[in-house]
Amino acid sequence: MWYRLEVRLTPADVGKRVVIRWLLPEPGDRGRMTDVLGILERADAESFAVRTRDGTLVVVPAERAVAGKVVPPPPARRRRGHAGPGDT
Repeated sequence: MWYRLEVRLTPADVGKRVVIRWLLPEPGDRGRMTDVLGILERADAESFAVRTRDGTLVVVPAERAVAGKVVPPPPARRRRGHAGPGDT
């Protein structure tokens, strides 16, 4: 099975939840990749800036981005102790 990796993010996606897979900057360029998930704060020809859930700003150089796309919001969390629909 083959997958086509592409970065499908533009400045129009700023403010949306995104995921970016990118090559880590390692000595010897071993090709290790990692993902960052969060809110896109900046997208330009040089880099992408993503704010993660814990508040960290991750800046991904555009030339290191392997794939990127907009993703849906996280599922709503249920609070403990609350009865859900149909619970009595």
